[in-house]
Amino acid sequence: MARIVVVDDLSLMRMRIRESLLEEGHQVIEATEGVDAVDKYRSTRPDAVLMDLKMPDMNGIDALKRIREFDPSARITLLTGDAQREVVEDARINGAIDFVLKPFTHQRLLDAVAKMLR
Repeated sequence: MARIVVVDDLSLMRMRIRESLLEEGHQVIEATEGVDAVDKYRSTRPDAVLMDLKMPDMNGIDALKRIREFDPSARITLLTGDAQREVVEDARINGAIDFVLKPFTHQRLLDAVAKMLR
């Protein structure tokens, strides 16, 4: 299965995502913020990243850009409760593979992971 970095500043959200991914046999690496996500990506070279859009230190789009500067083939899906058209478009332009709206179902999360791993 895949090694996936899960990035969210809320521990409850990381736990929910981690449990879903572990049930499917994936390895999970947790990061609490954008800067941490960039560091963990560089050090672990994961197969995919599930990352919250809104975080206090560096938002998901800025972290996405930094990761893709390091690895242009990085597979990243953004998670958010705020799906404004401009934000979604910015994410796609900068290389996001998918955009998952919170709250999401277990199946929607797994579908996003499958899309990244194709």
